[in-house]
Parts: sequence; C-alpha cells; structure tokens
Amino acid sequence: MTAPTRSAGAGRTGRSDRAPRPVPAATSDPPVRHRSAWTRIKRDRSLLIMTVPVIVLLGVFAYVPMLGNVIAWQDYSPYVGILDSPFVGWWNFERVFTNPLFWDAVRNTLVITAFQLVFFFPIPIVLALLLNSVITPAIRTTIQSVVYLPHFFSWVLVVTIFQQLLGGAGQLHRILEANGFAGFDIMTNPDTFLVLITAQSVWKDAGWGIIIFLAALSTVDPALYEASVMDGANRWRRIWHITLPALRPVIILLLILRLGDALTVGFEQLILQRGAVGAGVAEVLDTFVYYQGVINGDWSFAAAAGLVKGIVSLILVLGANKIAHVFGEAGVYKRA
Repeated sequence: MTAPTRSAGAGRTGRSDRAPRPVPAATSDPPVRHRSAWTRIKRDRSLLIMTVPVIVLLGVFAYVPMLGNVIAWQDYSPYVGILDSPFVGWWNFERVFTNPLFWDAVRNTLVITAFQLVFFFPIPIVLALLLNSVITPAIRTTIQSVVYLPHFFSWVLVVTIFQQLLGGAGQLHRILEANGFAGFDIMTNPDTFLVLITAQSVWKDAGWGIIIFLAALSTVDPALYEASVMDGANRWRRIWHITLPALRPVIILLLILRLGDALTVGFEQLILQRGAVGAGVAEVLDTFVYYQGVINGDWSFAAAAGLVKGIVSLILVLGANKIAHVFGEAGVYKRA
C-alpha cells in the first residue's frame, strides 16, 4: 500500500498550491427602517395620552390669551368688546414710552433684579456646597428639609411672619423697647425695603435652588475627588477645579432663566407691601400694569406696557442663550 503523494508545489510545509479562499467583503450596516408616524403614535400612545392634559392647560392659559394682545393697538373697552373697539395704531405704545411712571417702574425693577442677582443668586450655590460637604446623610437630609420648607409657604404667610418679627409691633421691636432701646419698623422703611424683600426671597426660595445644585453635584464622579486628594489638592482647590466646573452648566442655565425674569420680580410679594413703603420704591412693571389696567381701567395702555415687557424679556433670554453658546454651554436650548 503506497503512501499518499503530496500535491505539486506543497513544499515542506505541506500547504496546497490552491489559491487562498477569498475573504468576504465587509458588509455595510443594514439600512435603518423608518417607522411611519402612525406606528410611532401607536407605540408611544401611553406617553402621548399623559401629555394631553398639560398641552390643553398650556394652550388654554398661555397661548389662547396671547390673542388678547391685539387690544394694545385698540382703544379697548370691556363693555364694547375686542371686535367693536376702535383701532388706534401705535398710540398706546407712545403713551407708555412718554409716561414717567413707566420709567420709574422700569428703574425699580432693574434695581431689584440686579441687587437680588448679586446677593440672592449665589446663596443656593454656597449652601449646596456646604451641604455637600456634610458627611452624615441624616444631618444633610434634616438641614435640607428645614431650608426647603418655606418654599411651600405663600407670600401672604411669608410677609405676615416678617411683619410679626420686624414690624412696628413685632417681636424684635418689643424686645428692644423692653431693654431700653429705641424700637424700629423695618417693614415700613423705604430705605431698607430692598434688603427686606431680598431677605424674604432668600428665606423662601433658597431651598429650591439647593435641591437643583445638589442634584447636579450628585453626578460628579467620586473618583475625581480621590485622584485630586492623591495629587495633594486641598478642599478649596477641589471645589474650584472639580465642583464648580460640574455646576457651571446648571448655573448658566438658571442665570439665563433669571435674566428672562429680570422684568418680572415678585408681583405678589411687592403688591402686598407696596402700600406700606410707597410706590416710589415698590412699584415695578407688574404692579404698574396691574394698577393701570385693572384698577384704573386703562386696559389698552396696560396691554401695551405688558407686551413691551414680554418682548424685552424674550430678547434677554435669546441674547443670554447666544452668549452661553459662545462659551461652549448648551444654555436653554441648542440647535442640533
């Protein structure tokens, strides 16, 4: 029996001289199958049904009332109606810009906004950093709950509490008089009104900001802090190089929203205290529109003033959002 012979050209390695098997070409990814709109609606019908009440409320209370802005170009009377009120063009806007009380309200609004932007906006950030450094979860939760509780109080209750503490017949006034000192009434002092309303805003709403910034801090990788400790970074350098950069997107987002509300500062808070300190320091754009439109019955003038305020607020939001894009942040929105 003879041994099998090798094929010619096999050589020492015993390989065949046949051509190597061709490697199949890499196949491309299968085309994405686009679902029809009706298929996507059927797939997400539960989520869509959940959003229907919100869309209805938003449309009824936000978008439908926008149609009423047409009275800014009319000499509107509620007894005649929008359809029968005469058209007066830009006359109401001329009255707004030539009214000195309007510019006084603008000045007070900008002063209050700037003051609170400097002395109120950073406070939730500082408190969030302090709470984040508390190691014991029980203490952190207790402090957070106590600070957040006033957010649920109405402005009527907040002003009442401050009146009972700092008013002319308040607790602090009585304590000073009982010890031979002259009492004082902060609630009716126009010189301290700016500090008063800022303190009220801090006490009521700082807890809400703390929750937002603590949520942002929870996304920071603890390994970054551990690596910085190994590199010899102290607490302040860890805050500066790790914590604050993690908070920067949230800070910029809230700052943009705050600028959008720059011309809307605490209508309920200020209208409750306007009579005690006078319109000279407490009259802002919202109270000005209320007294001109509702109290005095000049609806077209108030609509024109409110429309000017809304347009300026929109420009502030768009401008601040554009600046955020320049610095590489997403801002409120960003084009895909």
